[in-house]
Amino acid sequence: MADSVVSSFWGPVTSTVELCEENYTHSSYIAEFYNTISNVPCILLALIGLINALRQRFEKRFSVLHISNMILAIGSMIFHATLQHVLQQSDETPMVWEMLLYIYVLYSPDWHYRSTMPTFLFLYGAAFAMVHSLVRFQIGFKVHYFVLCLLCIPRMYKYYIQTKETAAKRLAKLYVATILLGTLCWLFDRIFCKKLSHWYINPQGHAWWHVLMGFNSYFANTFLMFCRAQQLGWQPQVAHLFGFFPYVKIQKPKKQE
Repeated sequence: MADSVVSSFWGPVTSTVELCEENYTHSSYIAEFYNTISNVPCILLALIGLINALRQRFEKRFSVLHISNMILAIGSMIFHATLQHVLQQSDETPMVWEMLLYIYVLYSPDWHYRSTMPTFLFLYGAAFAMVHSLVRFQIGFKVHYFVLCLLCIPRMYKYYIQTKETAAKRLAKLYVATILLGTLCWLFDRIFCKKLSHWYINPQGHAWWHVLMGFNSYFANTFLMFCRAQQLGWQPQVAHLFGFFPYVKIQKPKKQE
């Protein structure tokens, strides 16, 4: 939202997207304060997942996946702090790259031609980045991103029905619950923005979207790590840090250690 109390360090807003939060109310360096800091949990969750993947020597694809989650959260922070169009790409382009990575992780185990999928996805991601840097499109980006998300659903469902472990199925359910709740927050923020601007306290729906999607990515990654460990015969278990925070613990055969 354009109203501001503090002067802007970054200059006039040039992004094609502005959310339902008043600009520069807390600092001249941060346009949307809550939408910026709400990415911090996303970075921390991705860091926890990365440490677990490295510590237990999971396949590199999972380390890259966690790093991509961190890059997306950092890019989102930069965009919401500045609301500059050139930096809008640091939020939207990693969103697409991240989905391409999920498509690779989901479909590659049964893909017989190993080099074709990563090559195609890399070229597709590079081409999208170049086009998106030159062309401004809002609805088209959302439709494109939604289609990429839809491509992941059949495979996630297949993994869910093939998994017998109750704790792993709970991860998948948490994944679905967080994306549904996060989407409701996003829609609430978008549809009722004019009404929310008159409330004494703005519920910051988009900020909650960030937090919930951070958990959503973590639950998705953890579930996929469990499923992949099962495929490789690593005897995975869902353990809990501090008694409640889930992560995958594996036991590789001695010849693979």
